[in-house]
Amino acid sequence: MLVFSSCTAGISGRLDTGGKGEFTLSASLGNRMAALLRSLSGAMSGAGEEFALNGPAIGQSMGAAPGVESVSLRNTGPVALEGTIKIAQIGDFLAIAGGEKAFIALEEGRTGGKLTIDLDREAGPEILSLVSAEIIDYLSALMAPIATGEVLARAEYLDLVASVYGKAVADEIDGGSIHAAIDFPGPVSAIRGGTYLGRRASFDIPLLDLLVLERPLSYEVQWK
Repeated sequence: MLVFSSCTAGISGRLDTGGKGEFTLSASLGNRMAALLRSLSGAMSGAGEEFALNGPAIGQSMGAAPGVESVSLRNTGPVALEGTIKIAQIGDFLAIAGGEKAFIALEEGRTGGKLTIDLDREAGPEILSLVSAEIIDYLSALMAPIATGEVLARAEYLDLVASVYGKAVADEIDGGSIHAAIDFPGPVSAIRGGTYLGRRASFDIPLLDLLVLERPLSYEVQWK
């Protein structure tokens, strides 16, 4: 039996010319977080008690989101999932209807391109609603500002989680991370928020930064 000490996620894949892309996703929850979410899942429609995250249900919801061609996610255990996401147009991915600003912006020309990702607390709940009702319910129960829109600093949020669910859950959130490695259509020439080598850009995002959005998350990749 695998033992997970923190919440982690990995994203790898490629972005093609024209905005199409294919990505592999894997995610796992820490033991304390998994136990907490399993205890919440009984009250949520469509979520079985066996799984803290329902991979097929999340995949079905994401498959209907803007910019998505197809999603296939499966559970590899009660606290883990993996699968593939095919993007029809990255600039439309999880785009909010009528939104003044896109979550992801793509610019392409004869000499290369630029991809920009911007996420703030105001857009968080609407973007999450396109991913999965189950995820937004869980994150709301965890009082995460990305789901609630509440203004909290990182330390304030961890103190709040510890006071409600215990320090072990807060520690798993604090130690969680998301790693992304993406290949672009040409050699990367500049990056903000990550590192690059050749065509590949890599990002390491603390889970706490994503959940709290004390400051907007902003990333940019330019390629030739």
